[in-house]
This record gives sequence, C-alpha cells and structure tokens, in this order.
Amino acid sequence: MSKFSPPTRPLGFSEFVILLAFMVSIVAMATDIMLPALDVIGHDLGLENPNDVQLMVSSLFLGFAVGQLLAGPLSDSFGRKPIIYLGYAVFLVGCALSLWATSWEMMIAGRVLQGLGAASPRIVTLALVRDGYSGREMAKIMSVVMAVFILVPCIAPALGQGVIALSGWRATFTVLIFMAVTAGLWCALRQPETLMPERRRAFSPQVLWAGFCEVCGSRMAMGYTAAAGMIFGAFMTYLSTAQQVFTVAFDQGPLFPLFFAVAALAIGTASMVNSMMVMRLGMRKLTLGALLGVIVLSLSMLVVEMAMDGAPPFPLFMGWLMLVFFCVGILFGNLNAIAMEPLGHIAGMGAALVGAISNFIALPVAWYVGHLFNGSIVPLVAGFGVMGTGALIAVCWAEGGIPRERHAT
Repeated sequence: MSKFSPPTRPLGFSEFVILLAFMVSIVAMATDIMLPALDVIGHDLGLENPNDVQLMVSSLFLGFAVGQLLAGPLSDSFGRKPIIYLGYAVFLVGCALSLWATSWEMMIAGRVLQGLGAASPRIVTLALVRDGYSGREMAKIMSVVMAVFILVPCIAPALGQGVIALSGWRATFTVLIFMAVTAGLWCALRQPETLMPERRRAFSPQVLWAGFCEVCGSRMAMGYTAAAGMIFGAFMTYLSTAQQVFTVAFDQGPLFPLFFAVAALAIGTASMVNSMMVMRLGMRKLTLGALLGVIVLSLSMLVVEMAMDGAPPFPLFMGWLMLVFFCVGILFGNLNAIAMEPLGHIAGMGAALVGAISNFIALPVAWYVGHLFNGSIVPLVAGFGVMGTGALIAVCWAEGGIPRERHAT
C-alpha cells in the first residue's frame, strides 16, 4: 500500500481503542487544561467582573452542543473520516483565535469554535465503534475508552498548571493544537473509513426536523433528557467555578489540580461501580438512588453551611463533593441510556439530539448559578440540590410515577 493511499485494513483492537480514547479526550482536555489560569486570562483580557471568566467553559459547551447536533447526521451522509477532519479543522481555527486573542470577545469566539469542532471526534468515534462492533464487543471497547477518558480530568489541570508556569496561559492552546494535529494524522494514516458510500444517507433539514419531533414526542426520551441536562448543568457550574471555589473560598490555589483530580476520580469510580451493578439492580433503581443521594447530600450541606455562617471546613466540603460526584457518575451513563431506549430505530440521530438538547438545558443553568458565586460555596451546593430535585421531578414525569425496573431494561 502506498503511503499516500487511504488505509483499508482494520486496526488491531489495542491501537483502535487507544486511538478512540485519544480522540475523545480532546473535549475534556480543552475544558480543563486552562482552569488554573482562568483568573489570569480574565485579567489579561481586561475583564471587570471576575465571574465572567466562567464563560471560558460555558462557551466551549455552547459550541459543543451545536456541533453534536450536526456531526452525527453529517457523518451518516458524508462518511466518518471527512467529518472528523472537518471537526479538527474547526477546532484548530478556534485554538488559533484563543492563542492570539487580544480581546475577551475574540477569546470566546475561539472557545465556541473549539467546542463546535471537538464535537465531531467525540460523536463520530461512537459511530466508528458502532460500524464495526455490536453487543458485548462494543460495550467492552466503550468501557475501555471511557476508562481512559476519565483519567484526563485528573491530569489536565496539573498539566495546565505546569505549562502555564513554564510558558504562560497561551501555551495551553498550543498543547491542544498539538493534540488535534496528532489525532488527525493518526486517524488519517491508520484508521480506515467504516461507512461505505452505499450505506450513507441523505442529509437534509427535513431529516433533522423529523428526528427532533420524534425525540420531543417521546415522554420517556424528553423526561430523561431534561434530567440529564439539569444534572449536567450543575456539574458544568462546578467546572466553571472550580478555580474560584478552591482559590477564593478555601485558599487552596496551589493544590487546585490535586483536589480537582481527586473529585474526578469519584466520578470514575462510580462509572466502574455502575458497570458492575447495573445488570443486577437495573438503570432505574440506580438512577433513583443517585438522584436522592444528590438531593439529600446537598440539602444536608446547606444546613451545615447555615450553621457555620457559610464557611464549612475544607475537608467537609471535599467529602460532600466526592459523594455528590459519585452520584453524578452513576447518573451520567444511566440517564442518557434510558433516554435512548425509545429511540433505537434512530440511534445515531437520537444520540445527537439527546446530547444537544441536554447541553442546551445545562448551559443557562451553569451560566445563572455560576454568576451567583460570591466567595462561598452556597450557590454551588444549592445548585446541585435544586437541579437534583428538578431532575427527579423530570424522571417521575417521564415514568408516570416512581421509576421502576422494566423487563426490557
């Protein structure tokens, strides 16, 4: 085979999984690598309100939400690899804008483009797996991919802090550019196209609209999608305010990457526990327990905060955060899986729409709650309590009562 010819032989299992994990991880890396420098970036670009730096995170997810909506259907029409390349190209333009940003508006435009571009490798990698694998093999691959993906939030802030210390915050975007170029070249040189022309479908606004109407017409899909959006909104609030919480509320700035990693490990642990328990207990029982856990833990923490004038000890806060994140780790997979149950006949379109709609629900939640940050953790804790309650109501509405396991689950 000529070195200029497209690859035709399928990758070996190990290389395939590692490549997918690397491609998927760019979203988490783009979110977390510059978190230690948010206050410095805001200062350098002339922000007056320190809470506005949270837009560095939410603007990325705005682009990501729109990108999800487009990437899946486009890859069904034009093939997997061309849409991956297009996504990386958009991502690189966004990184360049942020790298050379001279104004806050230019930075946010770059972040939106980064999210828009990163959606393609994130969504289309799922299609790559689905094209070649099914059943237990597919579950095995995705479990390994997500296990690697979970490690990224653990190391990204520490990597970012080291890069920032050596070269300044703009260098974090150079790291992202290097990752995108490496992943794109690796995919181009080694991964064959998995969707042949005869299996592709026409792309049209009518197809998108029909899928949107079907998702919105399903009580089960919409209820669990709304619940996923509310939980993700609370989690995005944490991502947006984490640097402020650890630095301002608890004066733990130098150790921020360490504590951020510890909290991320709680989600990873929950994902592994969920994979072992879901076949025995079922998704709905685990979802109900995790939602009640988020609500009870957050309400209890609010009571403690009021008793301590809004300043609980840092170890108590970390204990609350890890327990809540364990519950969130249970919810992330199960809420989306149940939302997809009635959409099996439009799985690709359904996954794109469920992901996009839940992101559009999460964005205003994160923006509003994040901007309530006042130097204490009250808005963050209250946000998890209120959004957990809202998610429980949405789930009960979807089920017509308390969620109960079904034989088909």
